[in-house]
Amino acid sequence: MSEPLRSSRARAADWPYPRYLKFRSTVAAAASAWFRKNELETTPRYPYILADRDQWPQNILVPGVADFIKDKAADKKGIEAFPLHKYVHHGLSSQALLFNLMGPFVARGEAGPLAVVLSTKGVQVPSGGWEPEFEYGDRAVFSEDSGQPTSIDLALRSPKAGVDVFVECKFVEREFGHCSVFTGGDCDGRNPASDLGLCYLHHIGRGYWEVASRHGLMDGPLSSEALCPFAVHYQFFRELLLALEEGGVFVLLSDARSPVFFQDGPQGPRGLMPVVTSLLPEHVRRRVVLVTVQEVLEQIVDAPDDAWVPEFRRKYGLV
Repeated sequence: MSEPLRSSRARAADWPYPRYLKFRSTVAAAASAWFRKNELETTPRYPYILADRDQWPQNILVPGVADFIKDKAADKKGIEAFPLHKYVHHGLSSQALLFNLMGPFVARGEAGPLAVVLSTKGVQVPSGGWEPEFEYGDRAVFSEDSGQPTSIDLALRSPKAGVDVFVECKFVEREFGHCSVFTGGDCDGRNPASDLGLCYLHHIGRGYWEVASRHGLMDGPLSSEALCPFAVHYQFFRELLLALEEGGVFVLLSDARSPVFFQDGPQGPRGLMPVVTSLLPEHVRRRVVLVTVQEVLEQIVDAPDDAWVPEFRRKYGLV
C-alpha cells in the first residue's frame, strides 16, 4: 500500500516513539488506584486528584516529609512563604512526586541517591556533600523586585568548595513554561537578541538578557533564532540562567516514560531537552544534565528508612 493511502491508524501503529497520552493514562490510573486503596476522598470527576487542596499531606508517602514541608511553609525567610504549588494535592503533581522521591533525604539534610546518579554523569560531589533545599530562589539575580520570582524545585548547595546543583522536576507536564508577556498577547515573539528594546521584560528592568550575555548565550545559536526562545521555553532559560549565575549545574529530573523532554529512537534523540540544549554554546551545554526518576530509584538502597520505595512504585505506576 502506498504511503498516502495508508490509514492514520496504521501510521500511528508504526510510530517508533512512545506516546504521551499512553504515559499519562498509565500514571493517572495508578494514582487513582492508590487513592482508592488508601480510601482517600477525591474529586468526583477526577479520581486522581484529592478532593481538597488542604489534603495535600495525604499525597505524601512519608508523614515525616509532610511535617518537614509544613515547617518550611511556616518559615517566612527567603522568597515569601514556602511556595506549595496550586495542585500539590494532584496525584500527578511534579512537586508532590519530588517530595515523595527526595523528601526523605532532604529532610535528613542529604542528597542521597541523586548524588550517586549525578556522580555517574560527571558532576563532582563535594567532599562535604550537598545541603539540599526545596524551592530555592533569589530575587536579586534577575532584579525581580515584584511578581513571581524565578525559583528552582530543589537546590543542592555546597557549604564548602564545590559546584551547586539546581534541579527542576517534571512529571506529566507537556512543556517548559511560556513567557506570560508572549502568551498574554503583549509580545509578538520576535527574538530581541540583537535589539533588547523589543523585550518588555528588559524594558521593566528584568536582568535575564544581561545574565544570558554574561554567560555567552548571546554568542551561540540562540541569537540567530527568529522566534524568541524565551517565549516558549521561558522557564527552562530562567532556571538555567539562575544556575549559571550561581556557578552551578542545571538538572532536569523527569520520568523516563514521558516522551516530552527526552526520548531516544531510530532517528536519534527527540524531546524538548535536545531542542533547547541545541541553542546553547558548548560550554553551557556541558552544565546541563538530564536525570530520570527511574535512575534515582535504582540507587536507593534496601534499608529500613527506604521502606516507602515499593509504595512509591505503586503510586506512580512503576510496578
